Amino acid sequence: MNRTDRLYALVEELRAVAPRPRSARWLAARFEVDARTIRRDIGALQESGVPIYPERGRRGGYVLDRAYTLPPVNITPREAIAAAVALGTMADTPFLDDARSALYKLLAVMSPSDVEAARQVADRIHLGAPERSATPARQVLRTAGDAVVRRTVLAIEYVDRHGRASHRLIEPVELLGAGHQWYLVGWCRLRQEVRGFRLDRMRRASATDEVAPPRSVGAAWRSRFELATAPLNLPGMMSS
Repeated sequence: MNRTDRLYALVEELRAVAPRPRSARWLAARFEVDARTIRRDIGALQESGVPIYPERGRRGGYVLDRAYTLPPVNITPREAIAAAVALGTMADTPFLDDARSALYKLLAVMSPSDVEAARQVADRIHLGAPERSATPARQVLRTAGDAVVRRTVLAIEYVDRHGRASHRLIEPVELLGAGHQWYLVGWCRLRQEVRGFRLDRMRRASATDEVAPPRSVGAAWRSRFELATAPLNLPGMMSS
């Protein structure tokens, strides 16, 4: 990472955790430089007018004023292409519409010349259609994704592996997914236990007005699925 990118990333990191501080040592480990380099970078940002303040004490460090607004994000044509390629793999996921919206926002902040450069590269990249078996309806995918984000109780019509249909109320807890195979894991009020529901076996899914209580699913229960999964990682979301 060059210094310009590191300076921008430093501000992003401090703003993400504000008003909590980040120590020079923590930031040095995060950006793989020494603490002296971090202190020089912080000094350069302060001289340029970025409101970063030292906080004293054993748990002290650097704090950024949350009211500070970053300059416009500079998205490169290559980054836009990477986002578009990722979007091309999301046709059977609950977050396709959100990913498409994010890509539109990326293109909107790019300069016209960079957008044109990205489009020229895109014309030279061709993606194969993924192999699909039974795929969930778009409405089911979107509703399941929204339910996990908002913890909304779902009313579903579900067909099990033996072809038996049932109507259930589900308190959503987690989504497990790989490729086109996605499961909604939640508390089934019909069976009064945690169950996993394949989204491609949901004939219908609709949100109720009820917010589900917080629940968790243990790793042992998760291991019942044939999918090898890991928690979704957001870069930069490191604990102090």
